Amino acid sequence: MFSVITPFTLGWIAGTALQLQQVQLWPADMYWGLGVVVVLACALFYLWRLRVLAESWLQTAFWSVLACTLAFTLAGARAGHFLQTALNPALEGRTLQVVGIVANLPQRSEDSARFKFKVESARGMDGTQVHLPPQLLLGWYGNRRHAHGGHSGSDDQVQPPPADLRPGDRWQLAVRLKTPHGHINPHGFDYELWLWEQGLQATGYVRNGAKDVSPQWLGQTWTHPVERLRQRVRSAVDAQVAEPAMAGIVAALLVGDQAAIERGDWDVFRATGVAHLMAISGLHITGLAWLAALCVGWVWRRSDVLWPRRPWSLWLPAPIAASVCAVLLALAYAVFTGWGVPAQRTVWMLGVVTLLRCYGLRWPLMQVWLTVCAVVLALDPWALMQAGFWLSFVAVGVLFASGVQEHTSSLWAAVQRMWREQWLMSVCLAPLSLLFFHQVSVVGLFANLLAVPWVTLVVTPLCMLGLVMPFAWSLAAEALQGLVWVLKACAAVSWAQWSTPAVPLWAGAAALIGMGTWAMRVPMWLRLFGVVLVLPVLSWQTARPAHGTFELVAADMGQGHAVLLRTATHSLLYDTGPRYSAETDAGQRVLVPLLRAWGERVDRIVISHQDSDHSGGAPAVMAMQPQADVLTSMPAEHPLQQLGRMQRCERGQSWLWDGVRLEVLHPSAADYERKLKPNALSCVLRISAVNASAVLAGDIEAAQEQNLVQSDQTLQADWLLVPHHGSATSSTQAFLEAVGPSVAVVQAGYRNRFGHPRSDVLQRYSDLGVQVVQTPRCGASTWRSEQPQMVQCERNQRPRYWHHNF
Repeated sequence: MFSVITPFTLGWIAGTALQLQQVQLWPADMYWGLGVVVVLACALFYLWRLRVLAESWLQTAFWSVLACTLAFTLAGARAGHFLQTALNPALEGRTLQVVGIVANLPQRSEDSARFKFKVESARGMDGTQVHLPPQLLLGWYGNRRHAHGGHSGSDDQVQPPPADLRPGDRWQLAVRLKTPHGHINPHGFDYELWLWEQGLQATGYVRNGAKDVSPQWLGQTWTHPVERLRQRVRSAVDAQVAEPAMAGIVAALLVGDQAAIERGDWDVFRATGVAHLMAISGLHITGLAWLAALCVGWVWRRSDVLWPRRPWSLWLPAPIAASVCAVLLALAYAVFTGWGVPAQRTVWMLGVVTLLRCYGLRWPLMQVWLTVCAVVLALDPWALMQAGFWLSFVAVGVLFASGVQEHTSSLWAAVQRMWREQWLMSVCLAPLSLLFFHQVSVVGLFANLLAVPWVTLVVTPLCMLGLVMPFAWSLAAEALQGLVWVLKACAAVSWAQWSTPAVPLWAGAAALIGMGTWAMRVPMWLRLFGVVLVLPVLSWQTARPAHGTFELVAADMGQGHAVLLRTATHSLLYDTGPRYSAETDAGQRVLVPLLRAWGERVDRIVISHQDSDHSGGAPAVMAMQPQADVLTSMPAEHPLQQLGRMQRCERGQSWLWDGVRLEVLHPSAADYERKLKPNALSCVLRISAVNASAVLAGDIEAAQEQNLVQSDQTLQADWLLVPHHGSATSSTQAFLEAVGPSVAVVQAGYRNRFGHPRSDVLQRYSDLGVQVVQTPRCGASTWRSEQPQMVQCERNQRPRYWHHNF
């Protein structure tokens, strides 16, 4: 049995991983043809028992190749089938009337809601029927302006707040859609993959302005009863718990609504390494299953009292009955809480163990681990790309390999076991945390020793008890308040987290193998060898430009500016990107992970002006880089001035870093006295090295461009950050001729409502022979002064078939 299962599961995992590396999908016939060949090969093996496979190593190779090919085929065929439902590009940006059903628990904020919408029918505004993907991800925004016609203007209308959305309700909505498009940055989150895995082939927003057809509620359906129940429980928690922050954590622990946790609390949980506890983890489900098995087993063994003539244990032994009931309860709870990867892993592992027990079999735990891993990937191949998949399975694998899972009989032995378990988790998962998140919690061991038993034995049971006695949710919130207070104190320690630059995949894999070896019960010399394999991760440094040269990285973060300048020993960040909502911004989502991945210590931040698409990420960046000084044109009374001491940028300021000269070209001191609008006060920065130069122009407009042209300052540059995202008010002919760039970068959002960059502006660049790089098409772009004609696009560095193709 093991001679077949082990190579088969390993081959299945390898085949899935191989298919996920495809840049373009094959035609569907090729996948199905390959699948037929695999099935025929399997049939030949069983029918004729080919003698050539009599040797054990040949059988191992056969089953591995068979499983690898089968997994590759099925994943590719599923991907091809899913791709056939993609949104027609001709429908992007059009207002459509869509009838459908709310398909999940809506994620609400103060003035907006996001939800999945299952499409039943769709028509254009002229009444013609159109075909849409089966599911959409929609946002319903209130209290903010949306321009009609795609451009800002006087016809902007304020939208009312979203209605009370409930899963299973049928609505008719006016929507505007676009192809799934995410930000592609070095070591950044792959939003397009996340949408793909969620089964979403289009995103958009509800049109609810004065000139739009109002949304209509068409009634309630019986679909999505689990999601409706989850919403009822979440609403009950909100009504019972007065403190919103604590209510969010209780909701996350009870119904798996992680979006209910406030951003500040998430930062604390990540810094202390307990974020895994604030979701429905395998630990919670296993504990619930164990308690259910204990109760069912106790009742089952005493069934002769309830039914003396024929006790239940005569037709089904108590251990098996207890295991089956535990698995069913774990399955129900995992589905109720959102069916995440850790929950899936736990349910399938419990199911395999129960099935083996029913047949009187006993497999090695690592064999069970491999089998469950293959089952999860068979159901969801793209889970292999999730950090949660690796953290969940590696954590369990480490416990199995180390023998920590062995049962203990005394309290002291249980305490020792918990200490060793947390020590192993903290040490062995550290390389994985560095590989995915480029940081590890130093206080995580202490925090988990405190939080794991408290959340598992006190908070989570109180949350579940609240389903029958709602006052228990208030007790859970009280228990959480004390824990959060301690965690905040731990997170406030200056050395609470340790970061290291992103490492190559081979170094991360070596470190993972090393920690696995260290956790196993093997000779000490072999364990020390495992520690040596971790050294590349701990000592890795990101390559920097040579002396006298510089590098510019224009981040991909939507409608806003953020450019990272790197010299041999210094870094500067020009603008901090947009503020997306009250909960998040480009600093938190894009820039902080990027700076951490490269191990950057920013010396100076230039915030060109106060507009939120340039200054929105400043709080997160300045909190991460407290040593950086700030140059800005923001007025002294601006709220961001309270974040720290800021210096006004003025013409004439200059400094030299590693043979690279930086100088401020605009605004002048007189410009501040004239009380110009924010765009006109944008800080303009010129960077020059021996062989190349660059100009970062902010949001200056035609008048400021003319003043720069008429000044005695040098404007010539090889690289230009296109002023004002390519609007019609900037990039005048005289300015472009004075700068004479070879490369111009436009940082704008995909299908943004302002229509940036304008086609007539792009034509002016084209007429001058300038290579224009747009972040929606390129992703993050990297330009180096020693190769001024070359631009590296992040979308071209790691393309995958689920990425948006233009």
